[in-house]
Amino acid sequence: MSDSESVASDSTSGSSSENETSNALPTPSASKRQRQQRVAQQPGEMIVQTAFDAYFKHMASRAQTSTNIYSSLIPPLSAEEYADASSSFGPQKFQSELLVSQTSRASLFQRLLLELQEGFNIICYGYGSKRTLLNDFAIESCSYVGNVVVVNAFQPHFGLKDLLSCIEKIPGVDSLTLPSSSVENQSRRICDFFARPSSKQHLYLIIHNIDSPALRLSKAQTCLSMLALNPKIHIVASVDHINASLLWSSSEQSTRKDAQEVGVLAGRGFSWLWHDMTTLIPYDFELSHADRSSISGVSGNLRKRDAIQNGISTISETAALHVLASVTAKAKKLFTLMAERQLETIVAATSSGPVDDLQQYAIGYDTLYQAARTDFIATNDTALRALLGEFRDHDLVVGAQQGSSGEILWIPMRKERLAKLLSTLKTSE
Repeated sequence: MSDSESVASDSTSGSSSENETSNALPTPSASKRQRQQRVAQQPGEMIVQTAFDAYFKHMASRAQTSTNIYSSLIPPLSAEEYADASSSFGPQKFQSELLVSQTSRASLFQRLLLELQEGFNIICYGYGSKRTLLNDFAIESCSYVGNVVVVNAFQPHFGLKDLLSCIEKIPGVDSLTLPSSSVENQSRRICDFFARPSSKQHLYLIIHNIDSPALRLSKAQTCLSMLALNPKIHIVASVDHINASLLWSSSEQSTRKDAQEVGVLAGRGFSWLWHDMTTLIPYDFELSHADRSSISGVSGNLRKRDAIQNGISTISETAALHVLASVTAKAKKLFTLMAERQLETIVAATSSGPVDDLQQYAIGYDTLYQAARTDFIATNDTALRALLGEFRDHDLVVGAQQGSSGEILWIPMRKERLAKLLSTLKTSE
């Protein structure tokens, strides 16, 4: 019995040793069979993943986006909360050396004036309001060597027309002929006046925030370039937008003034020199038009509210053409119908009443609905409101409730601009 048990145990131990040897050193056929089993069990995984496969696997994965919105987590400040926070700031603790040291201030003004007389224009950047410092430069230095014009371009309703009108108040500028009242002709007349060989007058133009929305337009930049390249017109401007330098190309920034070529003949350029004028002064005056009870301010809502109340919008002809280019043919036909009706009403109206009050030339919604049905533009109320929705979103059409008369609609553009826009639409058809 013991001999048989020992034989059995020996056979068992022999088989186990063979299994251990087979597991430790698998044959090629066995290892291949094991890899096939693993691939069959997990068909979505690759044994060796290349960079190409890893890229597409990563791009196919779903991105995790948070649903938390900052504006929903932190509500806007109330008027009382903002007043309490403002009063707790206390006096200003930090001031730039340009404001504290009279020596540094005088040296800066002398350097700026020399650079202007050498044919450069100056851009001032840096944190803090630069309005007080530039105004002092205009009073203490520029006023002794020429005419000075200071404009606040940061104001919500500022336009290039306002800047040129201020310059035309200089004695003698309006004595030259003006073919039309366009901004291009106004700029040309100003350049011609200061480019006269017999004239020894110089103009020092101080522009607060030349990076304002009104002066970013292509037409405004063209007119400013015409002034900037005049040898007797010197521009000192401030910027606060982080991408303000992208307004001009490198060639426009480095173009020098030429006494022989003035205006259009000189091309386009500004001859900028950049100066760091960090003052650390709060932007109290520049932000006086903003709603302080909101974190982001509501300058856009203020402009929209003024458009509804006064009938004038800040939308330009270029912006209106961009909107009209993206709408359907029926929506464009509806806008043309409204523009024609509004122009007819303005022409037929008497001279009584303010010219800027376009609300008095509005068309009633019911009247517009009947006209749209007659011209097969909209057959029902839902279709008409859908067509008007795109124009309302871009402030191209505004409306108001007028007592029992119902809703009235109008295009917030003056007669000349509206007629020019309508002519452009008919030409492109």
